[in-house]
Amino acid sequence: MKEDFSTLLLEWYEQNARSLPWRGHSDPYAIWVSEIMLQQTRVDTVIPYFLGWMERFPTIETLAAAQEDSVLKAWEGLGYYSRARAMHKTARRLVQDRDGQLPRDYKALMGLSGIGPYTAAAIASIAFGLDHAVLDGNVKRVLARLLAYDGAVNTPAAEKELQEIAQNLLPAGRAGDFNQAVMELGALICLPRNPKCSDCPVSTLCAAFRESRQAELPVMKEKSAVPHITVTAGILRQDGKVLISRRPASGLLGGMWEFPGGKVEAGETHAQALERELQEELGITIIAGDLLGKYNHAYTHFKVTLYAYHTLLTAGEIRLLQASETRWVNVNDLEAYPMGKIDRMISRDLLKAGKTNG
Repeated sequence: MKEDFSTLLLEWYEQNARSLPWRGHSDPYAIWVSEIMLQQTRVDTVIPYFLGWMERFPTIETLAAAQEDSVLKAWEGLGYYSRARAMHKTARRLVQDRDGQLPRDYKALMGLSGIGPYTAAAIASIAFGLDHAVLDGNVKRVLARLLAYDGAVNTPAAEKELQEIAQNLLPAGRAGDFNQAVMELGALICLPRNPKCSDCPVSTLCAAFRESRQAELPVMKEKSAVPHITVTAGILRQDGKVLISRRPASGLLGGMWEFPGGKVEAGETHAQALERELQEELGITIIAGDLLGKYNHAYTHFKVTLYAYHTLLTAGEIRLLQASETRWVNVNDLEAYPMGKIDRMISRDLLKAGKTNG
């Protein structure tokens, strides 16, 4: 099957591959950037971010020299901000230790911050032509249907087995094209629902197609229910400015700016939660006022509903008990600060309200 599969797939890919700004790129840095951005993110979403990033940070050296806020701002809206911080950290390490060059070695790539097995294989194969197979969601789906694989593909044991299968199917010397071709097949033809089997170049080799089992494959281990949390945030004003705080570098949305607040605990009202959180976070006493707005957002492992309240500071001096930094900022200047989606929505609502009142 190996030769037939790779031959049919590569012929199809040559004729049907989408024209994407990182394809055919000779710069390993551009391939690295695109692969990090594409993790758990749609291609159409990534394209403008990739183009903007490469214009702003065209080389590893320019990325290494940038300030973290500039890096996070360029990434804003893509989510998973630890990816951007890891790239920034790795760029600085590469400039310091490797003359600003990515290593041409799979194991060395794996030793860099933010680069795991998939990304290392993608860079090694696409940028350097090394024979390493990638395994992402698209590849798992293609292989599971091709072989009528009945194991749950989202388990460590299955991932190990499928990685070995992908490696065995890899045509020597064509790893870069082959990896992109399998992922392209999963993105365009072998879809999660309603796969386009009539257009598939390898349907004659596909066990799921032969057995009419496309709809039941791949098998997925059932995930736990996604928890939902309620959060409050305070809009504090002083001399025409609003207070924002910077989250610690580690953890969710690390290094991003936000309107201070936190999780509503069991038995608390929104006002009680906001008063407690600002006391714990900044050492200040406040009174929660009118509601500015209600905001919803879904992260990978949980969902959030945030209630933002106009807030009055009544006592205390701001101290950095949990936040890494605070600033009083003009509402018109909030756009310059990197924020997560909910805080960006709040900042834009504040800007709209200011224009309406003005």
